[in-house]
Amino acid sequence: MSYHPLANVHPEAVIGNNVVIEPFATIQKDVVIGDGCWIGPNAVIWEGARLGKEVKVYPGASVSSIPQDLKFAGEKTETIIGDKTVIRESVTISRGTADKHKTVIGKNCLLMAYVHIAHDCIIGSNCIFANAVQVAGHVMIDDWAIIGGASALHQFVKIGAHVMLSGGSLVRKDVPPYTKAAREPLTYAGINSVGLRRRGFTPEKISEIQEIYRHIFLKGMNNSKALDSVEKEIPASTERDYIIDFIRSSERGVMKGFSTSTATFE
Repeated sequence: MSYHPLANVHPEAVIGNNVVIEPFATIQKDVVIGDGCWIGPNAVIWEGARLGKEVKVYPGASVSSIPQDLKFAGEKTETIIGDKTVIRESVTISRGTADKHKTVIGKNCLLMAYVHIAHDCIIGSNCIFANAVQVAGHVMIDDWAIIGGASALHQFVKIGAHVMLSGGSLVRKDVPPYTKAAREPLTYAGINSVGLRRRGFTPEKISEIQEIYRHIFLKGMNNSKALDSVEKEIPASTERDYIIDFIRSSERGVMKGFSTSTATFE
């Protein structure tokens, strides 16, 4: 471990090998920092933080702070950060409450400057949050999601895997996997075909996903009838079943299909 004499490291913190802690960083007690991490100047790692290997925390970031939730009563909770995740300048991440007792961010994520992740969020691996994304409590986001800058996500919203969310989006409803979402109110804008190709999905699989969403969003059926149609007409697969399960289990409801009556052009 190498840390600057002006860094404030609590003696009870557990620090791995080859960790660099820059001046004026603060590491509180009940913190675990994995091998190869870098903690930048003026970053604060609060109690309950569990950082994996090779995590980078940039200046001014606050990781595992007390939740901004009036129901929080000081219970022992955690913030878990996966290996190789990058937390840029002035990012704030709150630890969990009695709901889940943890906030989780997966491996290889990038949280750009001024992102806020509230308490009890569960975020998968390989996600990208552009500048100033604001995520309220209890949000769940699956792997490979990309959230455009200055977007705001409502409490308890769910975002599926491989979603591409337009910058400045106001997310009040769940966003099913493999899709692009844009406009106000937030609506279906096609499938994330570029992202899927980059991640090795075959043209046949992309066409299958596209056909599923034609049933759901473009044929004028309600969700229940659309999912029944998908089950009857499209053979079972991992992707098909994931989409069906995601929509059927949605508690907030999913975003709508695009129509000119819901679009604004200003």
